[in-house]
Amino acid sequence: MKQGALIFDERTDRYDIRFDLADYYGGLHCGQCFDVMVGGRWRPTRIEYAADWYLVGIRADDLTGLRVRI
Repeated sequence: MKQGALIFDERTDRYDIRFDLADYYGGLHCGQCFDVMVGGRWRPTRIEYAADWYLVGIRADDLTGLRVRI
């Protein structure tokens, strides 16, 4: 598994995972599953879109910068 941080790509209007300065996942799509670090623990989730992007079962005002692994 690779670890990185969620970033929002304004060109594609999607979230992506940045692993390193020039290493990206390539864009996340609805229903895609991964783990997110919450409260010092990895929790499984998936990304979805309704009125905005959100993570199922994870409360966060802003997804940008969250530590994830995929």
